[in-house]
Amino acid sequence: MDVMPQQDPESGRPPEPSPQDPYVMPAEGATAVPPPPPTLRTTLRRAAFGAVAAGVLLAGALVAVEDGDGDGPKEPGPVERAEAATTAGSPASLSDLTALIGDRQKWVESHPEDAPSLATLGTAYVEWARRSADTAYYARAEETLKRSLEARAGERGNGEAWVGLAALANARHDFLAAKRWGETVKKQQPKAWSVYPVLIDAYTGLGDQKAATAATERFGELRKGVPALARTAELYRGQGWREDALATAREAADRATQPAEKAEALHRLGELAWERGEPEEAVAQFDAALRTDAGHHASLAGRARALVALERTDEALAAYQSALEKLPRPEYALELGELYESLGLDGDARTQYAGLREMAAGAKRAGVDESLLLARFEADHGDPDEAVELLRGQWRKQHRSAAVADALGWALHRAGKSEEGLEYAEQAVGTGVRNASYAYHLGMIQRELEDYGPARRNLEQAVRTNPAFSPLAAPLARQALEALGEPPPGGPGDMQPPPPPPAPEPKREAGRETEREAERETERKTKPEAPAAPSKAPAPAPAASKEAAAGSAAPAEGGASKSP
Repeated sequence: MDVMPQQDPESGRPPEPSPQDPYVMPAEGATAVPPPPPTLRTTLRRAAFGAVAAGVLLAGALVAVEDGDGDGPKEPGPVERAEAATTAGSPASLSDLTALIGDRQKWVESHPEDAPSLATLGTAYVEWARRSADTAYYARAEETLKRSLEARAGERGNGEAWVGLAALANARHDFLAAKRWGETVKKQQPKAWSVYPVLIDAYTGLGDQKAATAATERFGELRKGVPALARTAELYRGQGWREDALATAREAADRATQPAEKAEALHRLGELAWERGEPEEAVAQFDAALRTDAGHHASLAGRARALVALERTDEALAAYQSALEKLPRPEYALELGELYESLGLDGDARTQYAGLREMAAGAKRAGVDESLLLARFEADHGDPDEAVELLRGQWRKQHRSAAVADALGWALHRAGKSEEGLEYAEQAVGTGVRNASYAYHLGMIQRELEDYGPARRNLEQAVRTNPAFSPLAAPLARQALEALGEPPPGGPGDMQPPPPPPAPEPKREAGRETEREAERETERKTKPEAPAAPSKAPAPAPAASKEAAAGSAAPAEGGASKSP
């Protein structure tokens, strides 16, 4: 079911949910707009009053109602479900998110100074843009969040608007700005759990593993349950702790109850299976995610990736095309283009690459920085020098994640600067993440630098981690391994200890050498002269003496008196 909004993002009307959606409330129910979130004092007063009223009503019900089944509790509608998901820190389904956006739009039309409702609406716009790949909604989100701060400043308790701006900055890949917004909220409200997910994303984008770990642990302390488990699984995954990541992700999937939350957990299990080189398991998990929530379009792309590994190419092409239609992200266009290229369909590949450039240009107009993706594309299919410039810009922005380090190292290698690229490629692999592409890039750079032992190990690691990590690069990794051949019987050459360095020659002291020569000269002058030799020529030396003399001269001629 397609629940993407059809209106122009600049129009004042909300995106309308599809009437075929089983989770959408009837039209008359959707017009019942709930009031804005109450204050803490109001909530406590209502709770106390509600407890008394509930006791009175229950007593009356026990007296007045005859035996028989009464009507059960009313099922929550899409707005209530979306609000409940947001309160729990979990994702809402696209249809519920659509209903929440429409509900809040209608409310703020008549209550333009309601700062909490404006903050909720702005944050919902960010989530919609991220989940639908409709980057035009980022501008609406920014405008709405600024309106919320104009109605009530962040210092006066409107921290949720700041959190919304942090989420917007993360979505636009401006991780430094997201960090500033998030840390401002954390400083003022250290126990506000809602700020920690955006801080985790910001720290991860900046490559600050220590801060990301601390934020994840704090989030788990403040907000138990599936959201904390999901974040912890991602932390373990980024550190290469596969078993821990898998166990935590499974627990999250088992404990998830709402469809969107369950689908997200199953999708994570599919990604972990794919990275382990288990495509059949990955397909099963992605299929389960789609059955749970048909709007989880990212699982279509994950399914396509795994189908390529299973050589079910026709199904993979259809899944990629469906994913791009429903969730037009440029990374999916790159993956589909590379699949076409691996099949020899260069025309179709060029079409996808052109689409990638158009999507990246549209994202840039919406304030989204797609430099990392564009650099990955340019390094392999365009201008490696341009890729290097894009990634150096990212590095200057302090975007120093493993993904950026890997891409920069590979771009430098492709631009003919393998020695410089080696440092970044080693940094990416050194984070501990189990990524076959990272190991492949490092191995190929080491091979170019004739460091064959480490090159062989990293290329083997790539194909062992995921034999089908890329339709283009995986075959090249196997070819490079075959060209390197088997290591020598005694082990790789780089494992042998290097020969000891030669001992330095003793330095001569100029003053003392001159002094010795003067002493020898004085001794020669004062020594009495030897008697003159007889005029008779000496008899010829015996043959044995001549051989001995020749033998004594041989070492000097052969240079045997070399310094050690």
